[in-house]
Parts: sequence; C-alpha cells; structure tokens
Amino acid sequence: MNTVCAMLAAVLLDAWLGEPRRAHPLVGFGRLAQWIEKHGYANRRASGVLAWTLSVVPPVLLLGGLQRCVPAWISWCLAVLVLYAALGWRSLHEHARPVADALVMDDLAAARRAVGRMVSRDTAVLNASQVAAAATESVLENGNDAVFGALFWFALLGAPGVLLYRLANTLDAMWGYRTPRYAQFGWAAARIDDVLNFLPARLTACTYACCGHVEAALRCWRTQAPQWDSPNAGPVMAAGAGALGVRLGGAAPYHGVWEERPQLGEGDAPDAHSIRCALRLLRRGVLIWLIVALLLGFVLRGGMHA
Repeated sequence: MNTVCAMLAAVLLDAWLGEPRRAHPLVGFGRLAQWIEKHGYANRRASGVLAWTLSVVPPVLLLGGLQRCVPAWISWCLAVLVLYAALGWRSLHEHARPVADALVMDDLAAARRAVGRMVSRDTAVLNASQVAAAATESVLENGNDAVFGALFWFALLGAPGVLLYRLANTLDAMWGYRTPRYAQFGWAAARIDDVLNFLPARLTACTYACCGHVEAALRCWRTQAPQWDSPNAGPVMAAGAGALGVRLGGAAPYHGVWEERPQLGEGDAPDAHSIRCALRLLRRGVLIWLIVALLLGFVLRGGMHA
C-alpha cells in the first residue's frame, strides 16, 4: 500500500502543481548528458553505450542507496517527489489546451505557435486539421512516456525504476535519431528506450481502448501499428486514434521535407474537439490505473494478513 499511496500522492501533486517551474531535474539531467556527449562522443555504438551508462546508472544507484540509508518515511517522501518529477500529466493539458482554444477561435497562427511547443515538426506550414492532428498525436504518445510508463515502472521497481525509465526516455529524445551523427552513438539510447517501453506502451494502448471505442481501437492497433516506424508509438497512437474515432498520421513536415507516414485511426479529420477528447481519454486512463492500483494494493495487503 505504500507504493499505491505514493502513486496517488504524486499524481495529486502533479495535478495541483504541474511540472516544477524552476530547475526541473530532467533539464539538469539533459545538461549533464550534453556535457557527457561533448566530451565522449564518437560515431560508434560502444561510445553511445558508455555515454548512456555514465548518464543513467550513477543517478539511479545514488537514489537507491539514499533510500536505504534514510528512515522509511523520508524514503517514501523521496519516492513521491521522484515520481512527481517524472510525471507530465498536467503539463500535457497545459500545452494542448491552448492549441484547441486557438483553433476554436480560428486563430491558426496562435495554434501553430502553441503546437510548436509540443512537437518537432515544422508547424508554420500546417493547416488547422494538421495542427489538431499534431497536438492529438502528442497527447496520445506522451500519455505513455510521461504518465503511464512512469506509473508502470514506479509500481514495478519504485523510485529507482521510474528514474531509470525517465532518464532513458530523455536520452532517447536527445540521441535516439537516425541521423548521421546519432545513427551509431544513439543506437543504445533508442534500443533501451524501446525495451523499457514495450510493456507500458501496450498497457497504454489497452487503456485507451478501454476508455474509448474499444472495437475500433483494437482493430486499428492490430492493422495499423505494424506499419509505424516505432514498435511502441505505433500501438499507442493507433489504439488511441481508434478509441477517439479520428484519423491521424499521414504526411508531416520535418526539416523542410514532407515525410509520408501511415494513417492511424479511422473516422473524422482531427479538430479542436479531437484534442480535448484525447485529454479526456488520458484523464479516464489515469483514473482507471489508480483504481486498479488501489484494488491490487488492498488484495495484496489482505493476502499478507491472511
């Protein structure tokens, strides 16, 4: 029950406070990773493995050791703070709502600026439907990375587990690109993130399916996810799009070039309503996870006292 209570406390903290406004730990970690890359970069997989290890392993071991050295209540509070820092539930709402609001007001320029803070594609050339698609995709995909994946690894391995997951996820976002610079150096970051996200992504896809149009979500997951580049983003976004009854994917501009992507979902073209529905889907999913965690906690506690 300590783990379940910590999950509840961290989610409530995130809903109340949002992400830390100053000195976010992941920002500091990003600077550390940049320093390690600057001084240890070589276009070899071994170099990337070493850089990943030096970036991630010491903080995780330090946290695990610290929790063992302090009283139980301090260890619990530390776990809550680590999970709170790893969550980005409220942040997703704060980034996506302005996009939806701008689209409702027919202010395409403001919508493009707002969605530009969520995605890496070239937003200046997007029309209203493409802006809505970008924001909806970001909510669905980051629902796994910044919410359900974090909750999964915290439930499984506690604070060190969620720290490992979020640091690995951050390095994937920094190094996991198929570019000449990162094709070899970033190989480890990309593959490790794929492994850590394999189960959470599929649980997230199941969650989206349960919270929306179940049959459409499962059908899109089965038929469309294998066509997507990422083995984990595919199930998450295909199931999410099917659950929402909206069409996502398709061509998107990156670095001045339009890249063809498979279609995800089915139904109507995305709009402001799609973004809000994606946020609602995420809220329902978080509620389900917390209820399931509470039920499991009571069952396990009852089994221990039996």
